[in-house]
Amino acid sequence: MWSDVGADWIEQSRDRIWRHHSDLMTRALIEDWIPAGNTALLKTDLFDEAVSDGLYPKLQTLSTDVHAIDVAADTVDGARKKYPALKSHLCDVRDMPFEDGAFDVVVSTSTLDHFEDVADIHRALKELRRVTALGGRLLITLDNPQNPKIAMRAALPESFLMKAGLVPYHCGVTLARAPMTAAVEAAGFEVVASRAFLHCPRVLAVKVAAMVEKLSSPTLESGLLRVLRGFEHLDRLPTRWWTGHFTALLAKAS
Repeated sequence: MWSDVGADWIEQSRDRIWRHHSDLMTRALIEDWIPAGNTALLKTDLFDEAVSDGLYPKLQTLSTDVHAIDVAADTVDGARKKYPALKSHLCDVRDMPFEDGAFDVVVSTSTLDHFEDVADIHRALKELRRVTALGGRLLITLDNPQNPKIAMRAALPESFLMKAGLVPYHCGVTLARAPMTAAVEAAGFEVVASRAFLHCPRVLAVKVAAMVEKLSSPTLESGLLRVLRGFEHLDRLPTRWWTGHFTALLAKAS
C-alpha cells in the first residue's frame, strides 16, 4: 500500500504548497530542539524527501552522516534520486539493520502513527532506543487525538473519510500526549520537552492551497504561506493541545 501511495504522490506532485509549509514548520521545530555537530542522524521515513523538499536540507546541516529509512520501495527510490548523498535504506522501523547505539539523533515525524495496533508503536520505540546512543536525542511527532479532526477521523469509517477528502491515505492508531510520553519513557528515553505542533486547520488549508496552485501565482503562494505560518502563534495559547495536528516530544536516551 505504501509503495502505491508514494508512487502516486511523486507522480502527481500532490499538495505542493501544503507540503512546503509542513516542511518549513518541521524544520523550524528541528532547529529549536536539535543542535548541530552530531556524529550520525537517522530519519524514520523518506516520504517528505520523495514528494517535496523534505527535511534533509535541514538535517544535513546537523550531521555529516544522515541516514533515513522507509518501508516503501518507490518512496526510497524517489528520495535517492533527489538526494543521492542521503543514505537511504529500505526497511521497517520495527526491525532496522543498524548496530546498537548507531545514532546520536533520531528524527521520527509522523511515522509511528500509521500502524494498526498500539503494540507496534511500543515495538518501534524500543527499536529506536536500541539504535540511539546513550544520551542521544529523539524528536518524535504523532497525530494528536485531542485535535477534533483527528478525533473525528478515529470515530468515522475510513472509506467515508477518503471519499470526503478528509484523509489523503490510510491512517493508523496514535497516542495522546500522556500515554505517548509514557510509551517513550518505557522504551528507555527521558522526555525533556513537549509541544503541540502544526496548528492551521489542515483540511481547509490543503483545499485553499490547491486552488492557489492552479492560479500559478508566486505572490499568492507567498501570501498563503505567511497566513499558514501565522497559525503557529496558536501554540502560545492554552488551547494549543486542541488546535495542534501533532504532538511533538523531545527525549534523551537514558
